[in-house]
Amino acid sequence: MPDSAPAPRPTPQPDSNPDRMRAVARYSGIGAQMAATIGLSTWAGYWLDTHYRTETPWFTLGLMLLGLFAALYNVIRAVTKEQ
Repeated sequence: MPDSAPAPRPTPQPDSNPDRMRAVARYSGIGAQMAATIGLSTWAGYWLDTHYRTETPWFTLGLMLLGLFAALYNVIRAVTKEQ
């Protein structure tokens, strides 16, 4: 019976520090953009609800959901674009 030792795996090379910082900046920018999109759309809905004196916050809910979907679309587009 021959001695069949598993082949050694190559060691992964660590990313360079500038590449890592660029990725951190990119993803933190995406997070800030997502927060701004949802926050501004929610504020706009709240403003419309107070301007038209609605009894239920339909503008707030609707624009908040619209902002959420728009932000998620931008995140998915940004992440898949880099691959």
